[in-house]
Amino acid sequence: MENELQKQIIWIGSALKDLKQFPDEVKREMGYALYRAQLGKKSEKAKPLKGFDHVMEIVSHFDKDTYRGVYVYKMGKTIYVLHAFKKKSKKGIKTSKEDIAVIKNRLNIAREIDKGI
Repeated sequence: MENELQKQIIWIGSALKDLKQFPDEVKREMGYALYRAQLGKKSEKAKPLKGFDHVMEIVSHFDKDTYRGVYVYKMGKTIYVLHAFKKKSKKGIKTSKEDIAVIKNRLNIAREIDKGI
């Protein structure tokens, strides 16, 4: 019964490949956060990504590094994972312009895919 209520996940671009390169602990945390999103719930590791509607960012810390996963949670019955990356900057919490550009581009791709579903 629970699986019928779960949203499917669609990975955009290299998001899945990139996530697979993360440490196991980070993969587990992000996987669990995405599972919670599939059930319509929010993980304590997820927060809204500033400047975007219905886009969440999963933040995971491991071995003095920060990893982020970005997904759309309110687009039909699908979770679109847009980006997974290791934060490069050692100063501040701001997401780099390059990563924001990737997120915007992949969000547009997700919207196009969602129109066809």
